[in-house]
Amino acid sequence: MNILIIVLLISAGIIALLLVIGLFTKKEHYVEHEMIINAPLKKVFDYAKLLKNQDEWNKNEKGDPAKKEEFKGTDGTVGFIIVFSGNKNVGEGQKEIMNIIEGKSIETEMRFIKPMTFTASLIMDTESLSDNQTKVKLSHYGTLNYPKNIMILVFEKLFAKQMDISLSNLKNVLEK
Repeated sequence: MNILIIVLLISAGIIALLLVIGLFTKKEHYVEHEMIINAPLKKVFDYAKLLKNQDEWNKNEKGDPAKKEEFKGTDGTVGFIIVFSGNKNVGEGQKEIMNIIEGKSIETEMRFIKPMTFTASLIMDTESLSDNQTKVKLSHYGTLNYPKNIMILVFEKLFAKQMDISLSNLKNVLEK
């Protein structure tokens, strides 16, 4: 019985400590990574603005080949929405193209329901470096309110790894 009380007290102490840490932890997260792709800007941008193409290069999209998707609108245009549900690697939610500056930028809003409710934005900026080289920069940002904000440091590291893998996959697809 004493061991059970000790375990409960330690667990309660850890939870209390995490909640206190959350009071002093930032609420906004921001991760940015870039890669140079040996392909013309038009090819890169025209491919990347189609959300359905993310199944081929985005690490998160590749997390569940059996995921269910519903499409609303015209892919590659502002207002296009993909409603998705999949395994624990993909989760459940929707993504929507919020803004496109042709040849320059694509802004997508991600609205997750599972495994955790939160909204984040993903911006892909493209810049022509030469006739056959394009710099692609991915930026992921959003807000997690207390007490979810205690996860931000973990999320930023996770998002950074996922972005690196996704950009490498994009590079491989477009340089074929």
